[in-house]
Amino acid sequence: MEFPNPQATCDGGDLDCGSGLLLIIKKSMDPLSPGEVLEVRSRERSVAEDLPAWCRMVKHEFLGARPNPQDASYFIRKGGVESNLQQDLEAARGYQWGIRIRSDQATTAKIYSRNHTFTAGQPADFGAQVDAPSAIDYLLGALGSCLTVGFQMNASRRGLIVDTCEFSIKGKLDNVLYHLQLEDTGSPRVSQISGTFYVGSPEEEKKLVEVWHKTLERSPIYQTLCQNVEIDLKLSIVL
Repeated sequence: MEFPNPQATCDGGDLDCGSGLLLIIKKSMDPLSPGEVLEVRSRERSVAEDLPAWCRMVKHEFLGARPNPQDASYFIRKGGVESNLQQDLEAARGYQWGIRIRSDQATTAKIYSRNHTFTAGQPADFGAQVDAPSAIDYLLGALGSCLTVGFQMNASRRGLIVDTCEFSIKGKLDNVLYHLQLEDTGSPRVSQISGTFYVGSPEEEKKLVEVWHKTLERSPIYQTLCQNVEIDLKLSIVL
């Protein structure tokens, strides 16, 4: 099937319609005049079903999809509707994540996050076997997952192939004995975080390093922690 030449192109990488892709599309669509065409490139499979439905809802014309070697191109003809991009950007800017936490047992709490529920154990349990991850485990997991998924998304948006990613992270408290009320000096704060991010990819090292720095720069968890914690994270490229 032949598609018209697009007046603009945007790349959503692995984002789906519920995690930022629609904002990228709207920002690229906004400068276009009614009747002009936008090409959306994406690797996310769910876009094939969700994007046509969104186009019908906002009165754009979905022209179809074309498979590419590593992703797919979706073609949208802009309708004559007024853009509400600024409202959507402001809504995203002011969005607040909300969770509920309830006591579960003496040493655990149940966390309710949207459609997920999980359990947290003692704040800084350092035994080899635990009934539930500690708050420190979740903190390190949040940092590692934020950077791992962020790296994959940023690489995808640049069209880079990443075969595998693995993160090894360690964290240390200033004085865990102060937290346990066994000593009265020091601080219970997380004082050090270190780790290595292993990436398997056939791409040039320079490009992967650029993606890594961009990921650190745009990571909400890393940028929050690095203001107060000594963080030493290294990138290791595995050939």
